[in-house]
Amino acid sequence: MIGKISGRLEYRATDHVLIDVRGVGYLVYVSDRTMTTLPPVGEAVALYTDLLVREDLLQLFGFTSLVEKEWHRLLMGVQGIGAKASTAILGALGADGVSRAIALGDWNAISKAKGVGPKTAQRVVIELKDKAPAVMAMGGTLAKAIEGDDEVIEPTRAARAGPALKANQAQPEALSALANLGYAPGEAAGAVAEALGQEPDADTTRLIRAALKLLAPKG
Repeated sequence: MIGKISGRLEYRATDHVLIDVRGVGYLVYVSDRTMTTLPPVGEAVALYTDLLVREDLLQLFGFTSLVEKEWHRLLMGVQGIGAKASTAILGALGADGVSRAIALGDWNAISKAKGVGPKTAQRVVIELKDKAPAVMAMGGTLAKAIEGDDEVIEPTRAARAGPALKANQAQPEALSALANLGYAPGEAAGAVAEALGQEPDADTTRLIRAALKLLAPKG
């Protein structure tokens, strides 16, 4: 399995790039969003990759983060979602946007991707909602996902992030606490996501309390 490629960007096409790695050229398919983040031709580039293997085809797909790569892998496991549809979803929403949409059950956001209909979008949310917390925790990006910021925060910037960093630290602790209380992963993730959207700088205790209020039976 080819998990990451680092080399020189040889050329760009509409939906793929060629990366030269010590004289060997790798054709890597990427989303529109990823394409816009890549450097000019001739400069160094690195992408996490996933290899699609079929009887008559081998294709590499490239991603800017491990979270994005993991969502691609999970999306590909949903009936009706192939590599093209997965790339379209990640291109339309970004990794954090997918995390937000699935955690909140927002299938309308998923259906905005080219070639993804409402029924398929609903299936994506239903099948992946319980897996969202684990993917979010990989990058500690739930607070960013709620805000819709797809930019990768460098360590020096994260040190200055203040409330956002605190929220990122509180998120996995809140999810763990809710799981210990018996709430399903998807249910807990949706409540924590909504609570963080309302109060991005909440610490763990406040976040748990806010999520519990959202999870309390209505009426």
